[in-house]
Amino acid sequence: MNAVILIPARFESTRYPGKPLVGLQGALGAVKPLIQRSYEAARRVAGVSGVFVVTDDDRIADACGKFGAGVIMTSPACRNGTERCAEALGQLHEPELVINFQGDALLTPPGFVEALIARMADDRDALVATPAMRLRSADVRALQAEEAAGRAGATSVVMDHAGHALYFSKRLIPYLPGPSLTQEMAPAHLHVGVYAYRREALERYVAAPVSALEQLEGLEQLRFLVEGVKVAVVDVATPPFALRELNNPEDVAPIEQALKDAGLE
Repeated sequence: MNAVILIPARFESTRYPGKPLVGLQGALGAVKPLIQRSYEAARRVAGVSGVFVVTDDDRIADACGKFGAGVIMTSPACRNGTERCAEALGQLHEPELVINFQGDALLTPPGFVEALIARMADDRDALVATPAMRLRSADVRALQAEEAAGRAGATSVVMDHAGHALYFSKRLIPYLPGPSLTQEMAPAHLHVGVYAYRREALERYVAAPVSALEQLEGLEQLRFLVEGVKVAVVDVATPPFALRELNNPEDVAPIEQALKDAGLE
């Protein structure tokens, strides 16, 4: 399939302004900005025809030029990455699939994206696909402690029997009583924020109003569910290293450790 990866990136961030340009040290000591590491992660995906950073900020565009990334400029009016991908679609040559590769998801294994492309090739009726992986019971307990302390970060998802999303939440779903956490792997799935869209999905997305659930949860993908667009969830293998995203300054050290654990320079 003709699939293009887009990496939405914005400079302004409530929790961490300028994070696309934050330097991160790799396994052998090299320091590269977050956006470069995300671009290199996207370039490791097989079977795509191009990778572009999508931004409205000249500082990010200038940084991308230094390491040779193609850039598509979009309007600052875009409210999230999906809207940014939809606007960028007009500057692309009719790709069958657009992959939204999060700009802070530098640790995303290439196989996750390749699994999305395979799912969309097999299921021509699917308009959107996204990966999810089983949570370890130890990770569930850590997330439960975070919630008890009033903090929520990771996004979980529940699916129907056909593998379509029923709901996404920044709360841990479903409810997991103690006896359900006796095995290494828990009956819960962590959503990985990467998406594969067909053109129709993006067109329907930007034509729809922002939903109340989308605003409450702060999760852009809920607009699809509210509008009745099925989201195929692809079950992917849980990697041996932590899939950390850069959301706050205190995430830098754990991400650098994950880069070392994954052997990524």
